[in-house]
Amino acid sequence: MQKIRFATMTVLAVSTLSACATKGFVRKGLEEQRVALSTERSQRVAGDDSLRTKIDTEVGALRTDLNALRNDLGTLRNEFGARITAMENQVKFAMPVHFGFDDAAVRQQDEAALERFAQVASNYYKGATITIEGFADPAGSAAYNLRLSRERADAVRDFLVSKGLDGASLRTVGYGKTRLVKPGAKGDESGAELNRRVVFVVETPAGMGTATVAAISGNE
Repeated sequence: MQKIRFATMTVLAVSTLSACATKGFVRKGLEEQRVALSTERSQRVAGDDSLRTKIDTEVGALRTDLNALRNDLGTLRNEFGARITAMENQVKFAMPVHFGFDDAAVRQQDEAALERFAQVASNYYKGATITIEGFADPAGSAAYNLRLSRERADAVRDFLVSKGLDGASLRTVGYGKTRLVKPGAKGDESGAELNRRVVFVVETPAGMGTATVAAISGNE
């Protein structure tokens, strides 16, 4: 009987100790979980703060770049009389760059406008393909004017390369006496010079077309 009582007490003692150990283990596990959750929460908050700071910095930089683009495009339009048309993936610059009758040489009075265009293209459209479209007035044959307009585009390309643009990104095309600004005007007639011109078509890198539209329209 005494042995049975001893065995029973032993079992109870072991059970009690086991229960205490189990409670202690559970308590320890809960504490570790609480610490882990607290650490995770702190890391998440720190991560969110870091991401928010990064986003704010990037937005600020984009706003600064957009303002700079707006200012430079404004200079092209206001100081040099360029007409700029922007779409999502393309920007067209109708520059006030003209040529003498039956001549393909870049005129000295147009160099400043071309230099400013080269700066804008280098700063904002690096790596973009730029097509230089040349035009002629309606004097002469279609074949002759086609060649002359191409020579004018080539002359402008060479000038832009001399100002630092990558020649590999510049392509030229001549349209002859098509798309006349002043229909019928040729030689020394009024408005004929407007027909002897170049137009730049920039295939914009991703996002720059949208940025250009925003810069021109004044939206952010």
